[in-house]
Amino acid sequence: MNGSAKPYGVVAEFDTPAATMHAAEKIRDQGFTRWDVFTPYPVHGMDKAMGLRNSKVGWFTFIGGVTGYITGMVMQWYMNAYDYSIVVGGKPMFSPIYSFPPSYELTILFGAFGSLFGMLFLNRLPRLYHPLLKSRRFASVTHDKFFVVIECGDPKYSDTETRKLLESSGSKHIEVAEE
Repeated sequence: MNGSAKPYGVVAEFDTPAATMHAAEKIRDQGFTRWDVFTPYPVHGMDKAMGLRNSKVGWFTFIGGVTGYITGMVMQWYMNAYDYSIVVGGKPMFSPIYSFPPSYELTILFGAFGSLFGMLFLNRLPRLYHPLLKSRRFASVTHDKFFVVIECGDPKYSDTETRKLLESSGSKHIEVAEE
């Protein structure tokens, strides 16, 4: 580790999904909060092993959808009943029945935007740089290796205790990633 560089976290390498899952369970049970698991493919049960809750992206989608529906209805009301009212064939100036199709389409559009921007916000993206990209070993995460990273900013982090925990979990290689 370079003396002037600030440490980001401890990176532990594993060979199998089962070993990684076991390590995730041990880390979760120790009470760590700022850590993550990186795998080359989705591992069934990893969310539970990490103690993750349901995603909040659905709330962004819901709020976007409701906003789209209300926007569509208000837009139709304003245009037909207030801004440019023309009686056509005795139809009412505003009817929610006739305004439903455009409102429905705006519900879908705003819901999709809510999902996209909510996911980007919650994942802190776009992120042009990540400290793990400096590690040569971490590059194999896209091929056949599994990694667990515990950030130095975690309240329970300790250089020696964290390293011991990862070693007892069966890690094959442990290194410190720098900012």
